[in-house]
Amino acid sequence: MEKIKEDFYHDLHEKNRDRFLKLEAKKSEILEDRKQFVCYNSKDKDTKIRCEENSVSGAVSQRACVYCGARVVLNPITDAFHLIHGPIGCAAYTWDLRGSLSSGSELFRNSFSTDLSETDVIFGGEKKLRAAVDEIVDRFHPKVIFIYATCIVGVIGDDVDAVCKMAEEKYKIRVIPVKSPGFSGNKSTGYRAACNAILKLIGNKKSEKKLNGINYLGDFNLAGEVWVVENYLKRIGIDIVSKLTGDGKVDEIVKAPGAKLNIVQCAGSMGYLAKKMEELYDIPFIKTSFVGLEDTENSLLQVAHLVGNEETVKKAEKLIKEEEEKIRPELEYYRGRLKGKKAAIYVGGGYKAISLIKQFRDLGIETVMVGTQTGKPEDYEIIRQITNEGTVILDDANPYELERFMVEKGADVLVGGVKERPLAYKLGVAFCDHNHERKHILGGFQGAINFAKEIDLTVNSPVWQYI
Repeated sequence: MEKIKEDFYHDLHEKNRDRFLKLEAKKSEILEDRKQFVCYNSKDKDTKIRCEENSVSGAVSQRACVYCGARVVLNPITDAFHLIHGPIGCAAYTWDLRGSLSSGSELFRNSFSTDLSETDVIFGGEKKLRAAVDEIVDRFHPKVIFIYATCIVGVIGDDVDAVCKMAEEKYKIRVIPVKSPGFSGNKSTGYRAACNAILKLIGNKKSEKKLNGINYLGDFNLAGEVWVVENYLKRIGIDIVSKLTGDGKVDEIVKAPGAKLNIVQCAGSMGYLAKKMEELYDIPFIKTSFVGLEDTENSLLQVAHLVGNEETVKKAEKLIKEEEEKIRPELEYYRGRLKGKKAAIYVGGGYKAISLIKQFRDLGIETVMVGTQTGKPEDYEIIRQITNEGTVILDDANPYELERFMVEKGADVLVGGVKERPLAYKLGVAFCDHNHERKHILGGFQGAINFAKEIDLTVNSPVWQYI
């Protein structure tokens, strides 16, 4: 009997191995330098994927540049001024690039630029930069100005630090340089530059007295999602000290050292800031996600346990029960319509991808392809564990790879951003925007219904019968 068992498992192992080798062989059409950034999921723990590296030259990465990475993080600070020291195209590309909402000033939606020309490149742009700062201060009386050094500034060597220092001394306001020339790294480098700028804004002073509240990091208030989370936390008796950066305000941000806990929604963009704040201000942090029911519930309970008391935990459990009861009938309806479908995911950070895999699973949808722009090894390890064997996992994919594997795996829907939309539509694959441009809430309990509804509308649209 033991011999039969042994032979059975040996044959099963060989079949799985052969299947895996056949799948790996299909990667032959990918650029040689990209092959280690793509893998078919295998439960073999030796399977690794390369990540956290600069994009392969010529691969046409879907990532944005360093400057764009910095701008997307800082832009939602509502009463900050964003001055782009570079050609006008950089300012135009990132004008109001997040669908962030504000409860106060709307000035953050504007792009201010020094509009460097060929003459400035030859003779230097510092004079123009000083004049731009003078005009902003004279017309708007800002509390803080972020000055972004773009690619050309890194080439010609303008001393942005010196201009910022002189402006601070002259006007007694914060003028903070953001070192973000595109050739200095990738989008993650821009995230780090933005986090360093926030730390300069906050300063090095620790808070002697901790408030019974949290800092909310890495939510950019798309469609008002920060307010959704803020409402949940208020209902269980927890305040938000500062929001970094969605609907953030300078006067709130400088109070951040007084918080008891940092919760991080987008670890890709704000994980570095959370670690630095733990080091500088003794604020511990946890990764949270309010995308999908499972992660929303876990996050609320985590925060309640760490910041509150037994009563806080009871309030969190009551809130979860009430919200679940409200949405259960509608969610069951969509589960019935979506069961058996296949999804592809390509998003910015690993933590969002993980939440989306769980959310699709809750709807009865299998994730057959998943990739991120800035995922870390620990993110991909979780993705490997929660997806099925054979699922395609990609880091920093290009359009060809996304199209290739969507077709191969028979995906019914792609979740991504604006750059991925045309890739899906030209293949006759449904699409859901889970990135900057959307105008409806996809976080929290109501967001789970909105997401299911949108997936149903796009996947089950009659238009696909004619393509």
